[in-house]
Amino acid sequence: MSTTSVPLLDAGLPAGVRGGFTTRAGGISRAPFTGLNLGDHVGDDPALVRAHREALRRSLPADALVVPQQVHGADVVEVVTPPATPPRADALFTRVPGLALAVVVADCVPVLVFDAAAGLVGVAHAGRPGLVAGVVPALVRSMRAAGATRLVAVLGPSICGSCYEVPQQMADDVAAVEPAARARTRRGTPAVDVPAGVRAQLHAARVPVTGLARCTAEHDDLFSYRRDGSTGRSAGVVVLT
Repeated sequence: MSTTSVPLLDAGLPAGVRGGFTTRAGGISRAPFTGLNLGDHVGDDPALVRAHREALRRSLPADALVVPQQVHGADVVEVVTPPATPPRADALFTRVPGLALAVVVADCVPVLVFDAAAGLVGVAHAGRPGLVAGVVPALVRSMRAAGATRLVAVLGPSICGSCYEVPQQMADDVAAVEPAARARTRRGTPAVDVPAGVRAQLHAARVPVTGLARCTAEHDDLFSYRRDGSTGRSAGVVVLT
């Protein structure tokens, strides 16, 4: 693979923190994973995925890139050295400069959380199950226990509430946990607004939050499982410099 720099959507990160959100741009996977697929569990050529991840690491730059084995839960792992095997978790944080952390998504919300002054950065994968499980509040609690006092969060592109249709019972179950996630599609059918739910959880935790309001299902330069079925994965990535 000839790519040496992966373009990132700007996350507006402060000095001392690098990262952002990938799109399909900068990769060479073939259909149905066309572009910069960073998911190693979707059936793409493993060599291409490894090359894409290495290109992402070099573009930050970082000494190592850690991507967890995501399970739609609320476990949080502090990463102190590059692990021999990916941790089974949906949220990671570190205080080690040069150790990049990433989650991969194709409709779920990638969340970057950081306290530049305290020297802590974290990342979370928040889909509908993760929203209900409370993965983002769990990450905030863990980072505060580690010394963070001024956390800020940035949300990456994800599917919007107008596109994420679900059965009525599922919508009710999610809204029972986080009312802000209740939504309707453009046709008036039940839906879940995961980014709105994540924002509400961050506000409740007193964490300022910004984000990129781009729906993965509405933009072809982003991977979307709901739109395409078999597809690749984008990443949210963060590193202390």
